[in-house]
Amino acid sequence: QLVESGGGLVQPGGSVTLSCASSGSIFNIHAFAWFRQAPGKQRELVASTARDGLLRYADSVKGRFTISRDNRKNTVYLYMNSLKPEDTAVYYCNQDPNGWGWLNSWGQGTQVTVSS
Repeated sequence: QLVESGGGLVQPGGSVTLSCASSGSIFNIHAFAWFRQAPGKQRELVASTARDGLLRYADSVKGRFTISRDNRKNTVYLYMNSLKPEDTAVYYCNQDPNGWGWLNSWGQGTQVTVSS
């Protein structure tokens, strides 16, 4: 089970760090990702990190967001900088345990609102 936290109200240009805590060990999990869903829009993949170190980012967040995983803390992070109003969304984390695709299971997510 993954539990997201860390969202809130942030001013444009500000920063926030999201956490995704796993109830079990993440050491052997193939990959993790952060997704987001804004009102009236489809859920989109924001960033992903694989065990081999491969990182991927949506073009809209490249250079501003950083994803990382801490196997000792069983937690995946999303460091979000230079936030824009269009980053406003509910952010979710997900896992691909074996390289076969993201699970069809979603947590509550955490709301990030970028507004002055």
